[in-house]
Amino acid sequence: MLPGAILFFRLGDFYEMFNEDAVTASRELGLTLDQRNKGEPDEVPMAGVPHHAAHNYLAKLIARGHKVAICEQLGDPAKCKGIVPRRWSACHRGLA
Repeated sequence: MLPGAILFFRLGDFYEMFNEDAVTASRELGLTLDQRNKGEPDEVPMAGVPHHAAHNYLAKLIARGHKVAICEQLGDPAKCKGIVPRRWSACHRGLA
């Protein structure tokens, strides 16, 4: 993966960001910062964007000097048993 990059992790129709990535993305993009497992000891900050609008959010982050990595689903979760296969890629200034 790309060290120091904000990870966009595909979950269904959204790209989700977790932990510090979520905090940074929510601040930079004006996203709502939510919590996974809210109120539990393993609570995790999270923020997300719809997959069909991701290009705009990626471009904004890159224009602001952030590196971004994408973890994309390769299969249909409804048709996969267990963990959906995924592929990593990195975005660079050429996207913006």
